[in-house]
This record gives sequence, C-alpha cells and structure tokens, in this order.
Amino acid sequence: MALKQHLDEKIRFEQQVDNSRSYVLPFIEQTMPLHGGTRVLEVGCGEGGVLIPFAERGCICVGVDLNPLRIDIANDISAKEVAAGKMEFLYKNVYDADFLERFKGFFDVIILKDAIEHIPEQEKFIPYLKNFLKIGGQIYFGFPPWYMPFGGHQQICEKKITSMLPWYHILPNFLYKGILKLAGENEGVLKELGEIKDTQITIERFERILKKSGLKVLNKQHYLINPIYKYKFGLQPRKQWAPITHLPYLRDFITTCVYYTVG
Repeated sequence: MALKQHLDEKIRFEQQVDNSRSYVLPFIEQTMPLHGGTRVLEVGCGEGGVLIPFAERGCICVGVDLNPLRIDIANDISAKEVAAGKMEFLYKNVYDADFLERFKGFFDVIILKDAIEHIPEQEKFIPYLKNFLKIGGQIYFGFPPWYMPFGGHQQICEKKITSMLPWYHILPNFLYKGILKLAGENEGVLKELGEIKDTQITIERFERILKKSGLKVLNKQHYLINPIYKYKFGLQPRKQWAPITHLPYLRDFITTCVYYTVG
C-alpha cells in the first residue's frame, strides 16, 4: 500500500523541505557553518526539496539525479530560485567526465539523503565523492540501515500486507521474491526492491568503507524513530538510546535511521 508521498510529488517535495529544515540542515550545521556562498551538492536530489532550506541561507545549490522526470519537477517547483542562479538541477551521472571536470574540488558540502542505500558499488562510490569536495569540505549521509524493520523499503509495496510486514526483506532472495509475488506485487515493485536488496548497506559496512576511504566521522546521530516517520506514520522522532549505538549488529536491527557527516 504505497504511501501518499510515493504518489504525489508535491507532498513529497513539501516533506523533503520540512525534514531538511528541521533535521538535516541543523545536523550539518553542527560541523559546517552555512552562509551565503557555501556551495552545496545533493546527489539523488529527487524533487529538490532538501536543498530549499540551504538556498534560503544563501547557499549555492546544485542537485543531480538519474531520474529526468524528477529533475523536471525540481526545475518547475523551484523555477524562481533556478532563474535567480541560486539553484541548479541536473540530469547527470556524477561519474560523467564533464560533471567531474566542472565540479572537481567545488563543493563545501555534499548531501546524500536516503540515497546511498540505492547506489551500487558503494566501496567505489563513497571515496569517489571526495573529488568534488573543497579542502575542509564535508559529506552528509542519511540512510536507513539494511537490517532495520523496513530497511528493504517494502513500504513502497502496493499491497497492505507486504508494505507493513517488517524484516522479511532480509530473507534469502528466493523467499523474499516469492512472498512479494504471492501477494501480487507487480514487476516494477519487484525490480525496485530487488535493486535495493542488491545495494543493501549496514552501519558496520558503511563505517568500514569510510575508514578504508580515509574519511573520518565528524558527527553522527542514530535514531530509534526516523524523523521522516512523522509524515509516514504520525510518529514523533526519537534518538536512539546511546548504549545501543555502541553495540555492533544489534543496533542495525532497531535503528531506523542514521545521520553522519564525514570529511
């Protein structure tokens, strides 16, 4: 049973803006002062709502996404900001040579909000992002750990039972896919959920990639209740109990969201 924000881009945009203003921007600002001229890149920007609060601060914002429809929506919704040169939305792959040539060493902040769990070859991708950072720049990651109850993004399912059933995404592929097919999920849903299962990322693997990439954790926050759940389920955000955050593997199962800034 897909949620309304999965079907309505305007609702999704408004939720992106509110979540960014209330949680993402304040978290980033704990380690990176934001001001007029701060250069911000969002990878996987969707409709561009996450960048709006940064543009309001006077930041120079660039959003990039592989979905041309969402880039069109972003350019339409934020037409005034785009026309004023405050924002730019690009249908590009960050691996493209012309993108790297234009933006190498350009950004103070790179944002990946609910994006890294969708990106393949994260061991290659995360260190590659350093190419776009200025000296002293930082990267923000916000994502749901794979082993948390809905880490498979099964909330996008069209059937109520498969959208609300927790943890079954961690079953072997043939069982997971079999449950989805038995429930009557369409091929589009099967494909998207299969891709997320292929790119799954845990807190432990993420931190190992950071260490191997030479990136240091500057700040982190784990959530028992993801801030976006106030839109999805009417639940108030709640930070994870501190002792749990130090228990490898167990924390993945009961932490619904993590925020990191690294540099």
